[in-house]
Amino acid sequence: MSPRYPAFAPDILAHLRERGAPPVELPVIQPADPFLDMAGEDLRRRVFLTESESGEALCLRPEFTIPVCRDHIESRAATPRRYGYLGEVFRQRRAGGNEFYQAGIEDLGDADIAAADARSLADAHGLLERLLPSARLAVTLGDQAMFEAVLAALGLPPGWQTKLTRAFGSPDKLADALAELADPPAAAPLPRPVARLVAAGDEAALTAHVGEAMEAAGLSPSAGRTPQEIAQRLIERAQLASLRIADGALAALQTYLAIRAPLDRAADALAGFADEAGLVLDDAIAAFAGRAAAIAGHGLPDGAIAFDAAFGRPLDYYTGFVFEIALPDGADGAARPLAGGGRYDRLLTLLGAPQPIPGVGFSVWLDRVERHWERPR
Repeated sequence: MSPRYPAFAPDILAHLRERGAPPVELPVIQPADPFLDMAGEDLRRRVFLTESESGEALCLRPEFTIPVCRDHIESRAATPRRYGYLGEVFRQRRAGGNEFYQAGIEDLGDADIAAADARSLADAHGLLERLLPSARLAVTLGDQAMFEAVLAALGLPPGWQTKLTRAFGSPDKLADALAELADPPAAAPLPRPVARLVAAGDEAALTAHVGEAMEAAGLSPSAGRTPQEIAQRLIERAQLASLRIADGALAALQTYLAIRAPLDRAADALAGFADEAGLVLDDAIAAFAGRAAAIAGHGLPDGAIAFDAAFGRPLDYYTGFVFEIALPDGADGAARPLAGGGRYDRLLTLLGAPQPIPGVGFSVWLDRVERHWERPR
């Protein structure tokens, strides 16, 4: 049974139009490969997959960002352009049903990165305030670009930078990666033919070998990691097991990840960290401060926005600013996210755009909002 259409949908549609993001209609059935390749393992595990008559991998729409971006590219629309949406998404979930509604805005092509980031946050916050006028909303910001700048400034080997960046957004995976960074485990024994190819770093031959093994075992490449991804991970794991980094670099990284500060004091906290660690992060901190100033210009409630250096979102296409807006409503005081979003400047190029197109956007989980919505009397 499909979930009930939100009673507050007219308010959402009005908000989208007022913000210059008229809603678009997108097919429920989507090509699966973009989600499997670019959306991350957390979402990949929950996608409903099927096939066309010709064998093309298809899926039920699990989110809107990728479909909006694909539609923008295929229509050759001019930029900058803002797209709103309100519709169903489909994900395998343990509770709450596998179909639910999302609404949001994707903002494509605006070259003023700080202004676009701030507007995205303000749009999301404004929508939630409209639907939940008496709620006390808390905003958490993260910055993947700042995290990557710290990794580079620390001089970590490229393999470790890739591994840690890939783990950013998943607390458990990041903790595991940091534990490995402190004490890299020995590489697991591999079958002799695989071990030879890994030792030689021959990715092409290893990819072919893995593909043949998967085909012999009857495994579909679209059901999980591709042969190339598996080959890359095997070679990367072997390389990481042979590397050790200085204790000072690990300690500095842990210090950075422990930074928590109200947004209006976060740039100073980052500058203090850089000075103490002896790192040159001037450009990254300047970009962060510019965004913070742009956010302040939208007049969001003082004290409601905090920067958390370890905060990320578990979607692989994010490249910079990320955020969640939550309602601390649990019996344990835990925050319950109602909306999330961020910047994805590489996504459209990966989807086939002939030129790079910057992008930022957000989604609101309407099933969560509905639990707290009070019907007007």
